[in-house]
Amino acid sequence: MNFSRLIATSLIILCAAVAHAQGSSPTVTVAPIGTIVVTRGGKAALKLALQVNRGFHVNSNQPNDEMLLPTVVHLNPPQGIMIVNVQYPAGEQLALPIMGNEKLSVYSGTFEVTAEVRIPKSAPLGTQRVHGEVKFQACDNRQCFPPKTTPLEFDVKVVARKVKKSTYTAASPHIR
Repeated sequence: MNFSRLIATSLIILCAAVAHAQGSSPTVTVAPIGTIVVTRGGKAALKLALQVNRGFHVNSNQPNDEMLLPTVVHLNPPQGIMIVNVQYPAGEQLALPIMGNEKLSVYSGTFEVTAEVRIPKSAPLGTQRVHGEVKFQACDNRQCFPPKTTPLEFDVKVVARKVKKSTYTAASPHIR
């Protein structure tokens, strides 16, 4: 192998590594999720901020074609924690020259999936970890890549309800 070919090959590998480090891979990342604090018998909002790497898009949760794989968040809470009312944003309509008149319903950039964490009155106090994943299929303007999953996790801290102090004042025994 001659020296110029070695340099050219090294530059190609270096450029590919730099491009990969700059987020050019077909992936979705999950922003860190802070601890969700919920009182027994209460509920709290859950917000998942998801980021599709630049140059890519993923099918929305409700793609326009049933043959396309939707983006889905799966959450596996431990016993005593319920996660309900998962809401996905509407997809943006994307027209690609290769699709003709058809449009795709996609997410790109940053988007948010929301849900509600509910805790029954009988739940034990303390912190528990919720595990889950985001399933998606990323595409660029030329091709789609194999489906992937991105893991996610966050803590739910169950706290006791605060007891309201009574504002009742006993009447003075001197009042008749």
